[in-house]
Amino acid sequence: MSMPKVRNISDLRLLFHRNEQPIYFISATNFNLLGIDQWVNRFKYINYIDCFDGRHPNVFVPAEIPHEEFQSIEDINNYLLQHKEVIDYVERRGGRAVAVFLMFDETTEAICEELGIEVWFPKAALRSRCDNKMETVRIGNKAGVPSVPNALAKVDSYAHLREIAAEHGLGDSLVIQTAFGDSGHTTFFISSEADFERHADEIINDPEVKIMKRINCRGATLEACATRSGTLVGPLLTEVVGDKELTPYRGGWCGNEVFPGAFSDEVRACAREMAFRFGNQLIEEGYRGYFDLDFLIDKDTGEVYLGELNPRICGASPMTNHAAFAYADVPLFLFHLLEFSGIDFELDVEELNARWANPHFIDSWSQLVIKHTTDHVDVITHAPATGIYRMSADGAVSYHRFDYHRQAIESENEAFFLRISGPGDYRYEGADLGILITRGRSMNEDFTLNGRARNWIRGIKQYYAAKPITTVPLDDVPAPGAFKIL
Repeated sequence: MSMPKVRNISDLRLLFHRNEQPIYFISATNFNLLGIDQWVNRFKYINYIDCFDGRHPNVFVPAEIPHEEFQSIEDINNYLLQHKEVIDYVERRGGRAVAVFLMFDETTEAICEELGIEVWFPKAALRSRCDNKMETVRIGNKAGVPSVPNALAKVDSYAHLREIAAEHGLGDSLVIQTAFGDSGHTTFFISSEADFERHADEIINDPEVKIMKRINCRGATLEACATRSGTLVGPLLTEVVGDKELTPYRGGWCGNEVFPGAFSDEVRACAREMAFRFGNQLIEEGYRGYFDLDFLIDKDTGEVYLGELNPRICGASPMTNHAAFAYADVPLFLFHLLEFSGIDFELDVEELNARWANPHFIDSWSQLVIKHTTDHVDVITHAPATGIYRMSADGAVSYHRFDYHRQAIESENEAFFLRISGPGDYRYEGADLGILITRGRSMNEDFTLNGRARNWIRGIKQYYAAKPITTVPLDDVPAPGAFKIL
């Protein structure tokens, strides 16, 4: 890419409209950057799962070949990068290839270097350091972004835990998090010795854990992008957490909402300022580009606390990059691409952030991640296709047509469903079945699922059918809680 200095949104739009450098999002699915191909010329998805049955023009899914069992998204990406069909596809399209990922590791970086593919993210080692929940607290402290009252310490026993809690005034009801992992799996609520013993191995074996005072809170998330011009801040989203119709995991993320009245002006302004300061501190740490912050809002005091850092795109990214501000200007992820493009730019970040903070640039959307919630394993024989579904007046859900644009939803009686698990896949506890995207809210004022959302979930699940496992060795069946892919 070559053009004069980018100084405004018009320049940025034109830059990526005329882009000739091939850019690939390599991941299990295209969910996290859904729709970015509409903004960036020569942007393609290389995926392991074909959510679209071969009908998406910018998704390439190679034929499956024998491989070791995947333990992570990184394993999937490394498999894809070494697949001959992928290598041939990238070479055939020519140009100086660029890759972006949801997750990657040092092996991914080495494979990309061998293939001559640039990785447009900070180094994996730096991302891993920032991803450590203890390091997140420390970065936040440097930035003046407070976490829930906590202690960072090695815990040897329940008695030792109580000593630490007493020393730091954390009370009797505690929340413990280990350094890495999905919060639905690595967050433990401890009010008694029996609670501790259930999770003792995970807690004691970590060299350091985060011990927090338990507060009466609701979660929120916000994505931002740290650039040389400053940190750009997206809208504050609600989180759907731990709903039993969507996930088997207490505290597990299972969706988001964005709508103008989701938070008070004071809470939104506070979270945005905290994200701005945190992003500027990340730049000091050597990190740049896209990141996500989870916040905890104390329902009793109104205090806003830093929760977790995701130094990457994440499950909330499709909501952020399709929010109203993105259509008025550009999706937040384009600023990430700009930061790594080598193009000179100077943007008025203060003006952009002020405009995006206006509720006028927030409209109402929801996304729900539907998991298999029962503790048995079977094999899917029929699954709902990706596309647009409709709900009738009595709450019944029916398939309407194929589409791969979420913007094709015309009303709150329609939804876009992105299928993840399809025929032939195992359906195990915690398996991602698909993502449902709707206009309007999915929760009530008390932030529990509303009737419309429950009808959608029930209606989509009815399209799944499965048969018992009869001939597959038990060792080949995914364990409950197998790694997430979103």
